[in-house]
Amino acid sequence: MTSDSPRDSGRAPATGRSRRVAMWLAAAYGVAVVLVGFWGSPVDAAAGPTLDRVIAIAHRHGAPDWFGYGTIESLSNVVFFVPLGLLVVLLAGARWWWAGAAAGLAASACIETAQALFLPARTSSIDDVLANGLGAVLGAAVGVLALAWAEHHRRR
Repeated sequence: MTSDSPRDSGRAPATGRSRRVAMWLAAAYGVAVVLVGFWGSPVDAAAGPTLDRVIAIAHRHGAPDWFGYGTIESLSNVVFFVPLGLLVVLLAGARWWWAGAAAGLAASACIETAQALFLPARTSSIDDVLANGLGAVLGAAVGVLALAWAEHHRRR
């Protein structure tokens, strides 16, 4: 029996519509990941001075000391991989949430390894792998919730 069968409906299966939308979004997202991950220099290099000014202003207005470039970079890594976990769940169904998390870790490990081996201007980091993996887990959770919500509304 497939995950889309009526007996399995409580597990929030992916639908034809969720798969179609997710396929198009996954293609665009895949291009973005390749461009950002394998760009020859850090993609935020041009934004550095602006980020420094924003951080300085935030500190003057009471932002805690831990709020700095490293925090923004880590949060950016988390946010950038949320779509991967979400798209995997929309394509495969809620039962495959773990595949969204695994895809984030695997893709991130490949990117960081390639940066270490082939892109001397880039800095690879296990912290980036962990942040990206966290983003994929969060995205998978959002996907599970979205499919459960959709399943609930289909049953009404």
